[in-house]
Amino acid sequence: MNASAAGQVSEALARIRRLDPHLRCVLTALEEDASARAAALDAAPPTPRGPLFGVPVAVKDNICTSSGATTCGSKILADFRAPYAAHVIERLHEAGAVVVAKTNLDEFAMGSSTENSGFFPTRNPWDVERVPGGSSGGSIVAVAARLVPYALGSETGGSIRQPASFCGVCGLKPTYGRVSRYGLVAFASSLDQVGPVAVDVPGVVRLLGAIAGRDERDSTSVGEPVPDYEGMLAESPGRIRIGYAREYFGEGLHPETRKATEAAIEVYRKLGADVREISLPHSAYTIACYYIVCTAEASSNLARFDGVRYGHRTKEPADYIDMYSATRDEGFGPEVKRRIMLGTYALSSGYYDAYYLKALKARTLIKSDFLEAFKACDVIVSPTTPTPAFRFGEKADNPLEMYLADIYNCAANLAGIPAMSIPCGFTESGLPIGLQLMAPHFAEGRLLQIAHAYQKATEHHLRKPPICAE
Repeated sequence: MNASAAGQVSEALARIRRLDPHLRCVLTALEEDASARAAALDAAPPTPRGPLFGVPVAVKDNICTSSGATTCGSKILADFRAPYAAHVIERLHEAGAVVVAKTNLDEFAMGSSTENSGFFPTRNPWDVERVPGGSSGGSIVAVAARLVPYALGSETGGSIRQPASFCGVCGLKPTYGRVSRYGLVAFASSLDQVGPVAVDVPGVVRLLGAIAGRDERDSTSVGEPVPDYEGMLAESPGRIRIGYAREYFGEGLHPETRKATEAAIEVYRKLGADVREISLPHSAYTIACYYIVCTAEASSNLARFDGVRYGHRTKEPADYIDMYSATRDEGFGPEVKRRIMLGTYALSSGYYDAYYLKALKARTLIKSDFLEAFKACDVIVSPTTPTPAFRFGEKADNPLEMYLADIYNCAANLAGIPAMSIPCGFTESGLPIGLQLMAPHFAEGRLLQIAHAYQKATEHHLRKPPICAE
């Protein structure tokens, strides 16, 4: 890659112009702003330069930037310009990176396929007739197609890991509180977390090191010291203890996904890892618990989009109530409306105890399962998703089936633990398959060491989608 910031940015923008018409992963290319920033970096004194000097980065469009729109993939925010930049954007700038694009997503990060974007769907670079996963589909595709080396996504219930699996790249959801949520447009505040996306583990490490750490503006940001992740990656992982949960290898798991996951576990055995079966007995409650908690929080968070302060407002309303209801009806898509209604119902008088309070109790049990399991292992491995990428429209008319695409992912968000997906194989038709690794709170360094050990022994992450040859 070109050593100058201007050269790196120019190459990334050229690839976006050439390939994005086929993929539709970019909502806004920040060409003018990115080029100006790159030129300023090159003109600055040569030392000291940040660890990401001149590196082009794509950012999910629910993360506020001071240039370009921040739409959250929704028509209700189609023309919204954030008055400030998110903490992670400030950290990227401090590291010398250049944000070159805002990427597509399921509207307000609510979806598992990026079919729910208010503007257009994003396509999987391995097969453009298939979904890339969601909701961070745009960021994942930008990295998978090598438009940019790194991207930021966000997770509420697998929104980085699931598309990373579908598109054959590495995506990490850090521990809740490891990365500031300041400037991330809220979906479900107790679950949301910003995370890095890259082709390989060293790339994830570089990006995580740049964005992790305490931020006083986010009350959920934790002051836990940030380790030297790159230094840890250079060290031997030592004795590795791998746990696999029987609950994640049951009914509904695609045979080729099962085979690839079991082969990955065998790789760890050959590396000398101690592999043992563990149990997460409350896994059966994960999806129900997640979709009560996240919809309840979404119902509250999305009340701010009322046509009064910012965003879309309906034309010529009859009165205030009509303005409020018509604005939201016109601005929100069907999936967002569905989740707002589900959440409002779960929080309503007479149903709060029956649904929301019970879901919080189930969440505590799910978290306790992980705390107990990690007494016997360093990481828990599983398939990232039950199937490879599905075709467009295949699950669109069945919300429950779509929600089950995240069945192996939501538990890590409910428990607040770090989890990532790395490529572990391909189907006979050439679709990527991901391996999920989950670790105890703030054990990202150990998780990344163990993931890197696997990548040093395999080559799945080196394979590029066909569109990269164009």
